[in-house]
This record gives sequence, structure tokens and C-alpha cells, in this order.
Amino acid sequence: MKLFSTSRTCAGVLVACSVLAAGVTAQSVSFQGDTFTNHGLVGVGRIAASTRDSFGETFGSFSAFYLDQASWGRSGNTYSGTLYTQPDRGYNGAGTTNYAPRFNEISFTFTPAAGGAPAQNQVALNLVQTTRFQESGGTLFTSLDPTPSGTGSRPAITPQALPQAHTGRLALDAEGIVRRPDGTLYVSDEYGPYVYRFSANGTLLSVVNSPDALLPQRSGATSFASNNPGVGQPAPSPANPVSGRQNNQGLEGLTISPDGTKLYALLQSATRQDLNTASVAGSRANTRMLVYDLATDPANPALIAEHVVQLPTFAPTTASGPGSAAVAAQSELIAINDTQFLLLARDGRGNGLDNPSTAMVDEGRSDFRQILLLDITGATNIAGTSFDDLGASIAPGGVLNSGLTPALSSSFIDLNDAAELAKFNLGNGTSFGADNLSEKWEALSLASALDAENPDDYFLFVGNDNDFITADGFQDGGAYDAGFENDNMILVYRVTLPSATLAAIPEPSAFAALGGAAALALALTRRRSRADAR
Repeated sequence: MKLFSTSRTCAGVLVACSVLAAGVTAQSVSFQGDTFTNHGLVGVGRIAASTRDSFGETFGSFSAFYLDQASWGRSGNTYSGTLYTQPDRGYNGAGTTNYAPRFNEISFTFTPAAGGAPAQNQVALNLVQTTRFQESGGTLFTSLDPTPSGTGSRPAITPQALPQAHTGRLALDAEGIVRRPDGTLYVSDEYGPYVYRFSANGTLLSVVNSPDALLPQRSGATSFASNNPGVGQPAPSPANPVSGRQNNQGLEGLTISPDGTKLYALLQSATRQDLNTASVAGSRANTRMLVYDLATDPANPALIAEHVVQLPTFAPTTASGPGSAAVAAQSELIAINDTQFLLLARDGRGNGLDNPSTAMVDEGRSDFRQILLLDITGATNIAGTSFDDLGASIAPGGVLNSGLTPALSSSFIDLNDAAELAKFNLGNGTSFGADNLSEKWEALSLASALDAENPDDYFLFVGNDNDFITADGFQDGGAYDAGFENDNMILVYRVTLPSATLAAIPEPSAFAALGGAAALALALTRRRSRADAR
């Protein structure tokens, strides 16, 4: 299925480098002894909101995606690769539905336009296939909100309780996705919060357990409901858990170390016991990152580290000026080495929250969408301590325990940069419609620029979650009309990451003799050697 096409072509490595130099004003950040550079927005791609997947249902969103490094290659100034993309729980109208969670495989090409372009077609995306998640007997997962009381039991898979809908199916609000070379997948979940391990055909293999402190509790028991009941189902009481992950604030971020030995999962924002329940928006900054060992047992990885990550704060605009400080929840992270990451954090404003019947309202313009640099090197490891106990707090009332050292972070890329968006006729709240960035940006992937003269340069792919919003939608056997079109989009930035141990390119003479995956494999070996020498 062809979702979008590109008409721009360019040839030659030297031409690409000269265009980059002429068309970009770089912005650099000094962080942990290195200089990281944002060379700006160099491409955009779209999937129409009304697009259907392989099962004839609305394609959905980029709650996360994972770029297969072995597929990445270059011909002249055009790159190609494969993305594994993760939609979340489907279109929510009156409540959650029986939409079956799934992932999509997408082939794509990318032709950078460093100086900008009138058309948003630098990334051309083609749906290859859709795969739904199921249990070993073939029973599909569901997106229905789990029951407020009672849980699922799968003793052959895990001893822990699992989110289960009133239908008896396991409930999954899929957010992050990581794919290993053997095709197995790790998928993070908002309901649990857990990380699920699936085979290449989407069959559940095992569950990566979370510390008890993250499991939502109501009335003295684990309760996975997120206060989004399906039609006719009861709402939980209280609406939010008294401890554990907040509603719809589960394991949003998921990434793997470049060498494949560690899995990182990050809670979207603070647990209930780590914030001030009287002022949630401004006190939910102290969230938790979980680090698992994949080298020893990828089927049942052990928790080897847990760190506090402090999310950024900002002052949202109101009709009368800046409002009270609020915390920007994180939506995704990607590892650039064993201890450093790019972290995507944002507010909840954008196209889709404004009103098309008026010129514009504040909700259509975002105050905060940024990608940050994150380093956990000096952060306290609380894994296996009393902080992991049920209801245990690292930040009573939202104030971090003085004995804990959080990860370091620094601003890197501002997705709301008006000048960069304008290069591709995009804006942040400048008008209602398709060229105004949508509310939710939740996906990150990196790939080498395969540039012999700039071996530390990468392309950063950033994707949105469109919430399945379309006027021509179809899921779970029925049509729906969400009122307008909210396309899936990808923004691509060129960045310099000197501390990255991701695959980079080989020396120029070797690059000329190698193509795609072979060049990448050689580059990875050389890049790791450079990292070992640091």
C-alpha cells in the first residue's frame, strides 16, 4: 500500500554535504564534556489520517517506532529503511473499545532537504504489513480498559497479576516498541505498567515485571483500570490509584542500548506517591527509569538499575499571561550509548485541541515540545531497595528525597522553533489545520547520516500520535467520524552526537566499496572502538 510519495531527488555525497552546510544554522549544546549539535529540520513525511492498515482498520498513530538498523542504506542523497511502528489503544469515543493492539511494518525512503521545501514529502512511507498481538492460543489482546477490581492470571507466563478486560482478554495500551535482530519485540504498556515480549508474529512469550512501587493500587489491591471504561462498564473508584502509576501515565518510554545488552523503560511521569495529589500538574516531575539486563536472559531480564529522572517544567500560557508551573511529561527516549539518551517531553497542546469554528484558541498552540539530552551516569541506583516496595515514595509531596541524585539533563532541540517549522510550511498554533503540529509527539528513532566527512552525524526521526482522529475512521467492526483529519507525521532532524555508540559509517575508502547493511556493520565495529577509547 502506497501511503505517500516523494518527488525530490539529489545525487552524490559531496552535494549533500554542501547543501547541508549552506542551508542550516546549527545550534550546539555542551553536555557532559561533549558538544551536541542540532543542524535543524531537514525533512517531513505524512500518512493520511484516513489510511487503513492490513486489517482494513484505521492505521492509527506513531506512539512509538523502531528503525531497523540493518535495513538502513543510502544511494546518492536518498536513504531507505524499515520502521516498526506502534499505535496505541485505538480511537476513544465514548470510551475504550475492543480494538486489537498491533504493530505495523513500514518501508520508507528519505531524501533530506536541509534548506526546507514547499512540500512535506521528504519521507515516503509504504505499509508492508500489520501484525496483531495475541496469546499463544490465538486469543487477541484488547484495548478495553482493565476491570477496576480483579486481574488476569497467566501462571505459565508470569506470577504477577496482569491487566484484564471484562471480556477475559488481556488488556494492553501499547506505547513503546523495540525489535531485536531475531524479530522478537519488547512492547511497553500504560495499563500495567509492564513490558511484554512478543515473537515476530505477535505472540506473547513473556512479561518483564515492574517493581511493586509502580503497580497501581486501589482499596488495598492492584487495580489496573485507567478510568476509561468501555461502554456500559463501571468507572474505578477512586478515579486515580492511591499509589503506583497514574492513569494513562505508564511505561511510555522504551529503548535498547546500542549493543543490545540493556533495556530501558521510563514512566511517563511520577507515580501517585511521588507527587502532590492536590497539585498534580506541577509536582509530577520525579519519574523513574528501569534498566534491565538483556545479555544474561532476554526472555526474563533482571532489573539491574533504577534511576530518578526529573522532567522539565514550563509556564503554560493563559488568556491572562503565563500560568502556574507545569511539568512536561515524557513521551519517548532513545539510547545513544549505555548511559546517555535523547528524551522527548511535551505539553498536551496542538492541532486537534483548538476549535475549527474559531480563528484559534490557546489549546492549539504548544508551549513546550523539546528533545533533551539525558545522562544517568551519576544517578543513584535504587533498584532492589525499599524505594521499590508497594507505595514507597522517592519524592513525598513531589519533593525529591535529599539522599537521591537524579539523572542530569539539558535542552537540545525545540520542536516548536518557528523558523525551522516554517522551512516546511509548518507552524505551532499559527492556524487550524494540517500544517499546525498536532498535540502528541511520541516516537523517536536514530540512523547514521552515512556521511564519511561527518561520522558523528545522525538523522533523528520524530513521530506523532494522532489518536486515530479522522472523519473517515473504521475500527472494531464499525465506522466513526472524529470530526476532522489529524495526519500521522514524521519530522527529521540532522544532529551531531559525539558520544553516540550507534552505528556510524566507515572510512571514505571503505564506504565506496560497501552498500547499506555491510557499511553499517563495519561502521558499528569502528564506532564502538572509538567509544572504548573515550
